[in-house]
Amino acid sequence: MQMAPIVPVGGAQNGPIMHDDALPPWVWMPADHRLLGETAHAQPYLVLGDKYARAVKVGAQAQPVMFPLADAAQVPQLLAQVDGVVLTGSPSNVHPRHFGEAVADPRLPLDEQRDEVTLAVVREALAQEVPLLGICRGFQEINVALGGSLHQAVHALPGHLDHREPKDAPLEQQYAPRHEVTLQPGSLLHRLAGGAPVVRVNSLHGQGIKRLGRGLRAVAHAPDGLIEAVEFEAAPTFALAVQWHPEWRCREDALSSAIFRAFGEAVRQRRARRLAEARAFAAAPETPA
Repeated sequence: MQMAPIVPVGGAQNGPIMHDDALPPWVWMPADHRLLGETAHAQPYLVLGDKYARAVKVGAQAQPVMFPLADAAQVPQLLAQVDGVVLTGSPSNVHPRHFGEAVADPRLPLDEQRDEVTLAVVREALAQEVPLLGICRGFQEINVALGGSLHQAVHALPGHLDHREPKDAPLEQQYAPRHEVTLQPGSLLHRLAGGAPVVRVNSLHGQGIKRLGRGLRAVAHAPDGLIEAVEFEAAPTFALAVQWHPEWRCREDALSSAIFRAFGEAVRQRRARRLAEARAFAAAPETPA
């Protein structure tokens, strides 16, 4: 029996219903899990930051989508229905148990429901050759999913910068460029930066890469030596993660714009391949069971 490829809209009696050519590609953006509302009456919500969704919509010319309450077992099928993945930043952190450590500070904000999905998403996205962009927490998720580990408090390390944002400052100040990063010559990121050896970035975070994950290449470093960007060496498509925040006013910064444009081009290429596969299936004659 011939098996139908999974496409964004489900199957029909005469084969899959194909995604409309006029629609933009779909980019999965896994949600955060948060309690919102007054403390005594707080309720759980699934949250996606507006600035991330807008950067995908405007910068990558793609449609953000969410799969509420997805679990790790569903990840392979869900990824087959999308054209890219963006793992966003978040106030929460990857639970240290995923890299063999205990929680060093009991005040550390965690989101284990997100961990369950996103760590599986990283591995399966690479296996299915789905374009992948990680930002801040997403950068750290990619590293941990591939066997890497994290410093739980970079600011406490001797000789390291305090990469955290000034909590009481206005957002414009929090997301302003904080320090330079040195780019690895020949990397995708280096090309997207127009060949510049050094760029300034709005890096704000408490944790950072300790041990680099399997298959990852460090392509940007902060002045204190901390890894600030990685690429997956064997990926045949876009697979980049940065510790900083290119989604913030992405059209106003040359490198941020270039990152989202390149990601958008990769997701459009994947979408074209998926549509071609769906059309080929629809045109193929039925085979006996």
